[in-house]
Amino acid sequence: MSAVLAGTERDGATAATPALAVEGLEVAYRTRGQELAVLRGVSFSIAPGESFGLVGESGCGKSTAALAALGALPRNGRVRAGSIRIGGEDLARLDAGALRRLRARRVSMVYQDASRALNPALTIGVQLREAFELLGITGAAAGARSREALDQVRIAAPGRVLAAYPHELSGGMLQRVVIAMALAKDPALLVLDEPTTALDATVEAEVLDLIATLRAVHGTSVLFISHNLGVIEQMCDRIGVLYAGSLVEQGGAARLLERPLHPYTIRLLRCLPAPGRNKVTSRLDTIPGFLPPPGAMVPGCVFAPRCDLADQTCRTRPPPPHREGEQTTRCHHWQRAGTLADAPAAALAPPEAAPAETVLRAENLSKTFAIGGRALRALGEVSLTLGRGETLGIVGESGSGKTTLARLLLGLVRPDAASRVELAGEIAAPEAAGRSDAQRKALQIVFQNPDSALNRAHSVRHLIGRALRRLAGLAPGQAEARLAELVAAVRLTERHLAMRPRQLSGGLKQRVAIARAFAGEPRVIICDEPTSALDVSVQAAILNLLADLQRERQVSYIFISHDLGVVRYISDRIAVLYLGRIMELGPAEAVFSGPHHPYTEALLSAVATPGGRSGRIRLAGEIPSPLNPPQGCAFHTRCPRKLGAVCETTEPALETIGDHAIRCHIPRDALGRRGA
Repeated sequence: MSAVLAGTERDGATAATPALAVEGLEVAYRTRGQELAVLRGVSFSIAPGESFGLVGESGCGKSTAALAALGALPRNGRVRAGSIRIGGEDLARLDAGALRRLRARRVSMVYQDASRALNPALTIGVQLREAFELLGITGAAAGARSREALDQVRIAAPGRVLAAYPHELSGGMLQRVVIAMALAKDPALLVLDEPTTALDATVEAEVLDLIATLRAVHGTSVLFISHNLGVIEQMCDRIGVLYAGSLVEQGGAARLLERPLHPYTIRLLRCLPAPGRNKVTSRLDTIPGFLPPPGAMVPGCVFAPRCDLADQTCRTRPPPPHREGEQTTRCHHWQRAGTLADAPAAALAPPEAAPAETVLRAENLSKTFAIGGRALRALGEVSLTLGRGETLGIVGESGSGKTTLARLLLGLVRPDAASRVELAGEIAAPEAAGRSDAQRKALQIVFQNPDSALNRAHSVRHLIGRALRRLAGLAPGQAEARLAELVAAVRLTERHLAMRPRQLSGGLKQRVAIARAFAGEPRVIICDEPTSALDVSVQAAILNLLADLQRERQVSYIFISHDLGVVRYISDRIAVLYLGRIMELGPAEAVFSGPHHPYTEALLSAVATPGGRSGRIRLAGEIPSPLNPPQGCAFHTRCPRKLGAVCETTEPALETIGDHAIRCHIPRDALGRRGA
């Protein structure tokens, strides 16, 4: 492909030298004696102080583009053609020493998983000082600069954080630490690879505000990689859409997301859950088929095998670039692409009414841990019910008690005395070991990270088959028939059965995890952040799958997520947790439209969606430590609408009006509404 998609004239025209200029970049990985092309003719530039976003499905080459831009490709990767210039310096002309100096002083990268970017055996202070020591700042000066760096990223207690180990900090705190390390050298170019994927809405908003502020103060250029299109629109001046290693569309962020010209961009946007759509009324749009494998030679348009507009021309002739104003696209039928955006969502027939049956009941569920001789109450007297075929969404910031609640329901952690869990009307033992086989089968879980949940040494057939034998107790012949049924239900094929997890994409691994969870015909499945690490197209497919299986089998879900748009789409009711307490509980649309608790209102205001984020409510500080919880209302230390002494001394009751419960001293008619 040609380098016409470059943007060197302000698509980003700039009189100054670009912070990053990528021209005609081709990258390949050598695997089993073959070179597999993963980037083909990619061209873009980032002006000084500009933010450029790269979006696309997992496997399209976004991270490879970032690593290539830093000269940090793995050993089996190489640049086959094209050029990369940072501040005008051609990386191909730099020797190893010069490249190290450039990366040490002028370029920084923030990775998706902050916990993996930090050494668990060293304190934050030691690791942060290393960043300054590379710049020649040592001793007390390095310590002072470390504290200043944490102040810069709005960490309230830098002394405590410097003395802490990574496992002692929350995900949001770790991400801020990594950003502080990245900014220690005041880089000219900052590369952010999915920096907010694992963060809840309020922490994500804080991190994004921090990046925007630091960019404005230091004039840093940013390459921002994300599958969250709302975040990309908020943070980026321009966007490049990458598909199968090719840049298929590029332009100004607001214009491109409002009026995309490429069918792939349009389909990505249609995958997002939208207000007014839910699992009952309509399916999420998905992109049929799969990305071509690395190294595949596609004779025409790379998107043709999955495109609704594709014809023989698309399949045989690569589309030339077409420029429309500052927007550039590679599509033979760009004038007709808008018809895809206007297509109505696939409607669903109303589901059959399920018999009124409570399959799960929790009463006064509490958990207190002993930490250094002190009591830490992680969950306090949570009561909830779950009906047959119902989904209860659980939302709240990190540290609110969501995971503790899931572990107590599963019997993985013993609850406090007086806590009670019932499954299908029968009292369940506090711990899983004391529960009957039927009760253990009735309650299953799908974890956030299938890589950690699936044994990499075994095939898909073994992983699901073992669950069938242990949970369902089926004979070999019956197990094989049931395996085929499960594989079809989660939209896998026979060829996937022989594969191991490392050979599967993130979405396919999550389908395997879902099939395994369904092996014992469970009554309830706890879904713990099952889509947070997935791109929007795979997320849509997984959500559709969960909704379809619920319709077919009347299984119930407890759906834990920090993505409020996903929770709204999939949930019938929503519980909002804060510091181990339910602050609000009600039907999904009532919780979203209001009246709602001030904490819920703040969570909703923090959500970044295409179209922007307006009226954000900023919460002071972080969730208080459960070791020293506030008196009165747990939220009063951060509440922007605190009434006064009553909030500081008296805990409000969870007051229910109709089917909507709110724990707040503010009268119901005075609480906020955020609308759709």
